[in-house]
Amino acid sequence: MKAEQIVLLDPSAVSNPSFGINPSNRSLEDLIRCGFIVINKPSGPSSHQLAAWVRSMLGIKRIGHGGTLDPFATGLLTLLCGRSTKITSELLKKPKRYIAVLRFKESMPEDYFSEIIGNLTGDIFNVPPKESAVKIQVRSRNISESTLIQSGEKGRIHLISISCEAGTYIRTLVKDIGLISGNPCELLELHRIGSGSLEDTMACTMHQLSDAIFLWREHDDDKGLIRLISPVERILDDLPRLIIKDGAVGAISHGAPLARPGIVSMTPGVKSGSRVLLSSMKEEAVAIAELSVDSDEIPNMKSGQVATPSNVIMEPGIYPQTWSRE
Repeated sequence: MKAEQIVLLDPSAVSNPSFGINPSNRSLEDLIRCGFIVINKPSGPSSHQLAAWVRSMLGIKRIGHGGTLDPFATGLLTLLCGRSTKITSELLKKPKRYIAVLRFKESMPEDYFSEIIGNLTGDIFNVPPKESAVKIQVRSRNISESTLIQSGEKGRIHLISISCEAGTYIRTLVKDIGLISGNPCELLELHRIGSGSLEDTMACTMHQLSDAIFLWREHDDDKGLIRLISPVERILDDLPRLIIKDGAVGAISHGAPLARPGIVSMTPGVKSGSRVLLSSMKEEAVAIAELSVDSDEIPNMKSGQVATPSNVIMEPGIYPQTWSRE
């Protein structure tokens, strides 16, 4: 997990080594039950088709993806395995980063084009294109950065990078660029390079995944597949955290709220109502929860409810339920 400021509330708390395990030491079976795979999606198949293929290849019941890519698009596609599908809504909220190739009907000077895309930042109106499966309605999305990388074919083709809010339709943005410039343009290629803290450099191809699964099933060699499946905690490392005691882990995995005595340490400066990650002392993701109080109030509390789980990630029974509500 990334380094962050943490306030220690109970320096005497220890975790029983008999229960749970640090995510970096999980077995392949545990990773398949609650992990994710980053695929470098090829052009052609839909995101749903890729998820179905990997589900069949791994022989598991549940797998989902964290953000649809159109069939023609390529790049980072996150596949969530087993219980990690419980964080799909969290992953869908992550900002996205793309590389796009645009072609104009007529030559477009670099300076003028750079000025246009530079002005297309901040909140913009974004309507799903006809090709999208989403209901067509006007909505606002934030573009944090649009940058020209390279131009070619005498100014008709341009390569740009775009950083944007989740749910932004790049095809619609490209059409808007054509309308603003008075020079119609089309989207030739679209490649997703990032989603939240995930980068396409982490991604494997479907061939690499298939080879790793073959070695696991036919030769009992799981080393390659372990390298391709990441623990679910990797996706959640940008959330503020409450680190909790073993007994609280057991109770919360059964859906109980978190009370003040169950906290070991916490991220300061988090407001009531914010989403936080409830994490074990072994850095395991237990649940995503909503804070009931400002985190800065917690050190002064002796008892009372602190957070309510909204998405329980950890499977019940990994830790004993010894903690009572106080």
